[in-house]
Amino acid sequence: MKRICLLIIIFSAMGLKAQKWEKNYDFVDDCICGLSKVSKNGKIGYADKQGKEVIPLLYSEGLTFNEGLVAVKKGNKWMYIDSIGKPITEAIFDDASSFNNGLAVAATGGLYGYVNTTGHVAIPFQFSNARAFTEGLAPAASLKGNWGFIDKKGDWVIKAQYGFVDNFASNEARVMKGDKVFYIDKANKVLHE
Repeated sequence: MKRICLLIIIFSAMGLKAQKWEKNYDFVDDCICGLSKVSKNGKIGYADKQGKEVIPLLYSEGLTFNEGLVAVKKGNKWMYIDSIGKPITEAIFDDASSFNNGLAVAATGGLYGYVNTTGHVAIPFQFSNARAFTEGLAPAASLKGNWGFIDKKGDWVIKAQYGFVDNFASNEARVMKGDKVFYIDKANKVLHE
């Protein structure tokens, strides 16, 4: 019983220490990749587990870290920075998402494309919308607004023909054509409704 009480006291003390630094901010997110997104007075930054600000409160918005990188908004444009705050892109994007499988969806000039972890454009800005890669394919919408799936080169694997698509999971994706919803495989074969 004494051992259980001692453990409770130790864990409580650890929690109080963490809560102490967290009170310095208006918001503290979960710790991802060793950093927590923090905000104060409408500005976003990132702190380590001990509460030390690694990336100062300079940004108007920010996502959580993924694959060691994060999208942050500076003024009215998004950019990507690494875990010490070093920019890997300029603040040039109208929209940005987190990295997934080495690529992040970003938008500029009303078109979506993909940026790689070095900050270079991996797939040109040529889609009216796009989402993250899963199982080697990503949902993307043509300029006419139809959805299909592209590979990591930006080539259509399943041509843009659907009104809506989900990401692939367990080798199938939910799609919608007209008012029908069904599931397809990566060869665009209907599996089931």
